[in-house]
Amino acid sequence: MSATADPTPLDRLAAVIESRLPARGGDPEKSYIARLLHKGPDAFLKKVGEEATEFVMAAKDAEHGGDRQKLVNEAADLWFHCMVALAHYGLSPRAVIAELERREGTSGLDEKALRKARETAPH
Repeated sequence: MSATADPTPLDRLAAVIESRLPARGGDPEKSYIARLLHKGPDAFLKKVGEEATEFVMAAKDAEHGGDRQKLVNEAADLWFHCMVALAHYGLSPRAVIAELERREGTSGLDEKALRKARETAPH
């Protein structure tokens, strides 16, 4: 983010999440975020999995006439819990945005093939 740009909602949320990190004095008695972070990766990664499943279920429901707003709500929950995980690992939404920008203009099929080639290449 440049010095002149206003913080986005993701930037503001990331700042709140970072302020709740145990190293920054996040109090698990006063904050849901601090409680998740205090419990460690098993807790917040479980929430990421739960929210991903709820997102999939909401998408399936929306496909059959269900409430599309529920899909948005579940996406927000999933993004939030992913942001908690990113903060734990010292990353921010900006890192994800930078990766999406890096991929911009690249065929999804080409990107997938490149990742697969990297994974199978001898180290």
